[in-house]
Amino acid sequence: MKSFDKIIAAFILLMAAFFLTVNMILLKQNTSSVPLYKVEANRIEQELLSGNQVSADDYPNIIGIYEFSGDNSFYVSDNEYFIKEINNKLYRIEYIDKPEKNNSMLIAVDIVLAVFTLLILALFIYLRRKIVKPFNAISSLPEQLSKRNLVMPLKEHKSRFFGKFIWGLDMLREELEHSRKKSLEYAKNEKTFLLSLSHDIKTPLAAIKLYSKALSKGIYSSPEKQLDAAESINEKANEIEKIVTELSANLSGDFMDFDVHCSEFYLADVINKIDKYYTDKLSVMGTSFSIDEYSNCILRGDADRLEEVLQNIIENAVKYGDGSSISVSFSDEEDCRLITITNTGCTLPDKELPHIFDSFWRGSNTGSQQGSGLGLYICRRLMEIMGGSIYAEISSGCMNITAVCPKQT
Repeated sequence: MKSFDKIIAAFILLMAAFFLTVNMILLKQNTSSVPLYKVEANRIEQELLSGNQVSADDYPNIIGIYEFSGDNSFYVSDNEYFIKEINNKLYRIEYIDKPEKNNSMLIAVDIVLAVFTLLILALFIYLRRKIVKPFNAISSLPEQLSKRNLVMPLKEHKSRFFGKFIWGLDMLREELEHSRKKSLEYAKNEKTFLLSLSHDIKTPLAAIKLYSKALSKGIYSSPEKQLDAAESINEKANEIEKIVTELSANLSGDFMDFDVHCSEFYLADVINKIDKYYTDKLSVMGTSFSIDEYSNCILRGDADRLEEVLQNIIENAVKYGDGSSISVSFSDEEDCRLITITNTGCTLPDKELPHIFDSFWRGSNTGSQQGSGLGLYICRRLMEIMGGSIYAEISSGCMNITAVCPKQT
């Protein structure tokens, strides 16, 4: 804010200096011009040399023109004059020294400069009130968000420049708060689950250890008691097996919440965003990126989530392809639009292809690339929630991942 005020002050000083400079130049031009009476006297001289009659009434700055008659009174006058010899005759030319001050140009320039200065100042004041001041007020919000200091909803801003920005920050605040609560809840549930699991396993495990110890020491001498002990061990082992089965089932289930709002949207709205973002990004990386021609259509689902799916697929293509080419193509099948993203340089073995949509799975071609193994899993879950599907295939050294999007019927 203070920096912008300094810019305004510097502009005012600059315009004041420019204004004074222009005025001095124009005033100097006016004062340095030849007096008009001299110009008119030269014209009179030319007329007399040509033998023409002249009259002082024809010249605004000439009072009188007198020819020498031999009288000394010729040299006496109350007015300013000079004497010229013309055609061997002396003439006294009386004049008034009234320099013309042509202020019209000066006034016009001053008006233009004043109007220009006022317009620029008005623009600066408008920018200060509508952009600089509101932005200065919200400039600390991202830092507060990063420190989790904003727990209350942000106040709505009516500015057409920052209204949507504030709304977006408030959505980000809500998402961060929601994620924080989910993280805490997940940590609590995880700890509770582990405590419960350890307790459930501890009891049958203790019984198994007791029966096995008794059998090893020969406490059960009769075959019937030995058989009962073996059956008890088997029963407790089944309990542990049941717990492990339930644990595996829980771990294989969904561990993420997917916020999907299904509605109607145009395919072009999503593809245009993908084109705008990746054309520049991939050109810098030296990767050829192309989108085939397609006919626009109305799809059923969540436009933002479909954009997320396509972004995840392209990011995977960037990480695990050879960086030569990535393309997007389209086809139709029944009531669905198929969007296929192809990248060159696929090194994934065919036997691993069925697992690429599993959670936390990473192929043998990942190498040193960082990742969690969740990108394509998220794509599959989002497409399933939106009523579509996704599949992959390897052809001629290229990876093809196709998102099947249902059309609006």
